[in-house]
Amino acid sequence: MKYSVLIIDDEEKLRSLLKRIISLEGYAVYDAADIAHGMQLIAAQEIDVVLCDVKLPDGNGVDTVRRLKDKYPCTEVILLTAYGNIPDGIQAMKNGALDYLVKGDDNDKIIPLLSRAVEKVTLQKKVALLEGQLQTKHGFGSITGDSPAIAAAINLAKKVAPSDTPVLLTGETGTGKEVFANAIHYNSSRSMQPFVAFNCSALSKDIMESELFGHKAGAFTGAAKDKKGLVEEARGGTLFLDEIGELPVELQPKLLRFLEAGTYYRVGDATERTANVRLIAATNRDLQKEIADGHFRSDLYYRIAVFGITLPSLRERVQDIATIATQYLTLYADKTNKKIRTIQKDALHCLQTYNWPGNVRELKNVIERAVILEDSEHLTLTNLPYELQNAVMHQDSQAMDMATMEKQHIQKVLAYTNGNKAEAARLLNIGIATLYRKIDEYK
Repeated sequence: MKYSVLIIDDEEKLRSLLKRIISLEGYAVYDAADIAHGMQLIAAQEIDVVLCDVKLPDGNGVDTVRRLKDKYPCTEVILLTAYGNIPDGIQAMKNGALDYLVKGDDNDKIIPLLSRAVEKVTLQKKVALLEGQLQTKHGFGSITGDSPAIAAAINLAKKVAPSDTPVLLTGETGTGKEVFANAIHYNSSRSMQPFVAFNCSALSKDIMESELFGHKAGAFTGAAKDKKGLVEEARGGTLFLDEIGELPVELQPKLLRFLEAGTYYRVGDATERTANVRLIAATNRDLQKEIADGHFRSDLYYRIAVFGITLPSLRERVQDIATIATQYLTLYADKTNKKIRTIQKDALHCLQTYNWPGNVRELKNVIERAVILEDSEHLTLTNLPYELQNAVMHQDSQAMDMATMEKQHIQKVLAYTNGNKAEAARLLNIGIATLYRKIDEYK
């Protein structure tokens, strides 16, 4: 990879000399006589390192450092001056300059300093790339769909993400609660800290307490050494408790105490510990009913439900099904090296008509299975699960029966009024335009 350097200096001879020296080291070098021209070049080219004079015809290099770093944070800036000036040097470093060199005295330091600058640029670009990949994988862009129902949920999540407010995600199984939790975390100030997920329905009460808060060696049979809990693993980041409605009642006071005070005890340990985490919880249960039945503490509920977001079921966002299905189709076709890129009309109708009790998770599994079975370049109805096809056929037949009944009823009313459409519309309690549309629809 060839790195690029921009020299901004009003001394033409010095620019030419530096350009020749730096070019011999394998860099792509650009030059400008003033700040305005330099800013135009950096806007047009990807510049890795800027060598900038302090005193320029149209501005001060020390002030320019801040402008450059604000707009191009991955670009490193080295300042050059004819006279050593300690206050300028200090301010330049505060503004984000990598270093501050005196012309003539420090010429032998330029190439080693450029190498150091390039190393830093490379590292910053890798970090930026990883952050971008995390955003693509876990950010709000990973949530597919633009229906009003999902857009409303995303909008709420975006508003709460920057804060440390606890969030309670509710909705049916498979609606993407963990996807939302990830997106909230990766759009918060804690994004570079751990995101730790735990399913509260997965373990027994005793093991669950140890998983959440850790244990001391000898606390119970099999506890051979000290173990960190998930609250400690998530320190500084986000703890996601899925299916929190199934958290044992005995553990709820301990979780409440941790959320209120930030303190906890490992199982079998008398030492109080602290951890600063943000909580995101999720459930498919009606927690108000669980409270009424004595299965969930009301004080814990009000602590975790400061900001609630209800995720819509897939049947509430039918217009998103085609987009989601196509996204998974492309994913699994690429994984299996198949050239399937489209969904046939009857297959898409089947996907859009089905009730989807398992929501997005069920749709994902259906598409994966269908791609494995499909041998053509289109996803066909025959490779969708039989139970899905049968359910849709039953729904369609019911709809057809209703349409037949409606058609027969309109025919009888028209016969009764001897074809008087205005009178028929009055008796049917519908508008005359609606009656004409129905007559046309039923031919």
